[in-house]
Amino acid sequence: MCGIVGYIGSGNVYDVLIKGLHRLEYRGYDSAGIALVDDKGKLSVFKAKGKVANLESYCEDKNTDSAVVGIAHTRWATHGEPSDHNAHPHYSEDGNLALVHNGTIENYQILKDALIQQGCTFQSETDTEVLVQLIEYIKVHNNCSLLDAVREALKEVVGAYAIAVVEKDKPDTIIAARKSSPLVIGIGDGEFLLASDATPIVEYTKDVVYLKDEEIAILQRGKPLQLVTLENEKAKIDVKTLQLSISQLEKGGYPHFMLKEIFEQPKTLLDCIRGRVVDGGKQVMLNGVLDNKEQFLKARRFVIVACGTSWHAALIGKYLLQDMCHIPVAVEYASEFRYSKPVIYDTDIVIAISQSGETADTLAAIKIAKGMGAFVYGVSNVVGSSIPRETDSGTYIHVGPEIGVASTKAFTGQVMVLTMLALSIAQLRGTMTPHQIEEIGKEILTIPDKVEGILKSLNEKVKQMSLIYTYARNFLYLGRGYSYPVALEGALKLKEISYVHAEGYPAAEMKHGPIALIDEEMPSVIIAPKDHLYDKIVNNVQQVKARGGSIIAVVTEGDDLISEIADHVLEVPKVSECLSPIITSIPLQLISYYIAINKGKNVDMPRNLAKSVTVE
Repeated sequence: MCGIVGYIGSGNVYDVLIKGLHRLEYRGYDSAGIALVDDKGKLSVFKAKGKVANLESYCEDKNTDSAVVGIAHTRWATHGEPSDHNAHPHYSEDGNLALVHNGTIENYQILKDALIQQGCTFQSETDTEVLVQLIEYIKVHNNCSLLDAVREALKEVVGAYAIAVVEKDKPDTIIAARKSSPLVIGIGDGEFLLASDATPIVEYTKDVVYLKDEEIAILQRGKPLQLVTLENEKAKIDVKTLQLSISQLEKGGYPHFMLKEIFEQPKTLLDCIRGRVVDGGKQVMLNGVLDNKEQFLKARRFVIVACGTSWHAALIGKYLLQDMCHIPVAVEYASEFRYSKPVIYDTDIVIAISQSGETADTLAAIKIAKGMGAFVYGVSNVVGSSIPRETDSGTYIHVGPEIGVASTKAFTGQVMVLTMLALSIAQLRGTMTPHQIEEIGKEILTIPDKVEGILKSLNEKVKQMSLIYTYARNFLYLGRGYSYPVALEGALKLKEISYVHAEGYPAAEMKHGPIALIDEEMPSVIIAPKDHLYDKIVNNVQQVKARGGSIIAVVTEGDDLISEIADHVLEVPKVSECLSPIITSIPLQLISYYIAINKGKNVDMPRNLAKSVTVE
């Protein structure tokens, strides 16, 4: 959600910024803009509603080659509609400053009213313009430096921010700061880069610094990086090495990132498992558990907080932890947890799940849980992101950058980590025998090959089948037990990228309302692997069919009962019940992808959605 890029160096500033904006397009946005300062102190701002390509077209006849420093932004509208005048960067009233901002200034109206009383006028409806006007006001009236004006202004701000500011009289400097919104600095050879995440930086350097909350960075040409706090105290500079390559950010011959990421899952699951399921499956070794044995031994309850697809993974995690560890588990939407007056004890372990590691609601939930004495365990994909830094311990899913907005490989990676987490805790607490752990451990090692087999056998079949369902306006997804969260996830994928209404339901609940919707116009996708609830789901399949509904069934190879009833059958290999969500989710990802493609939708950047939700 929103993206920031900044650059100081000997390269072409405009080219670096535009390329960086393209790298950040996956985050979701509705306008783009760029601010450039040349060596004569001229500050120019160019903005355009729509895609980065629109901004490029607008800038074609503009003088961009003389720029020596610049900042750029992709905006996802919060305050004010998507438009040229609401796009970032925003000028200060006297035209001396330009600022870009991710996040939300919660007290912006109070600050705006105060500035209007002081004679300020505003050109946009955004909270961001309030911040740049406030910085300018402080700078002028206190006769202070830009750094001091930024520090004092941010002390007045309530909310989340990642900002970058340039000053026309200082074409050798960018001031940047963050609180609850990510910002990373790349340190190159005589150059600095600044971005919301590492994707615009990796082409230029592997050395990065992740800003911490309430830190301010001073990027100056020819000088070392400086970090200070809001209180102007020097902050420690911790340089990390990026574990990211350009090839991971390219489509690699696939038409879309989403399809590439679906087909990457055999490899990403192998990366997720590597070094963790050891000794031929006899042991599961998660350092986050091994280093905190006492916490996991004394735990009396798990509370999992997450949003969106991660929440669906959390529901599967509940089944896994309860089945394997014999301990109660609650699953909460992070957005509701923070406002629900949660009851948390020091014997609770709170598990926070987020692909990006920057989800604002999940970060807020973590802070609440820690404040109430809970041990907090993070499950994330992005190394160095906020959630791994804020939690007491955790596990990375190691699936590589996920560019497609609709999560695929991150979902299966999260489920795999939760499976290993449950096994690791069960191993520690003695709730499973060594033989039981070894059986599942050995089977985990076969999952990447099984997923590869599914993709080879079903891709073309789903592609052809999806043509039949392209014009359906509603779908019902049904599952039981471990397959219920898979149904929710399948419905979400279809909604996200094809804009078709879809609902996921526990199959038994169909009779408590949704059955009224079923007719020949309402296809049902039923997840029905051979598990202990198989006979129950067969009844549900028959009930749908009796009402004229069209059925797509995901079944275990060799199923000859549901195959006789369903209109279309997608077979997957037989696996243990606890591993079935990874296997059965793959065909649903393909269904959503091909229906969206048939409808002509932009599957990588669906409308109104953002990859990383860093505001409420």
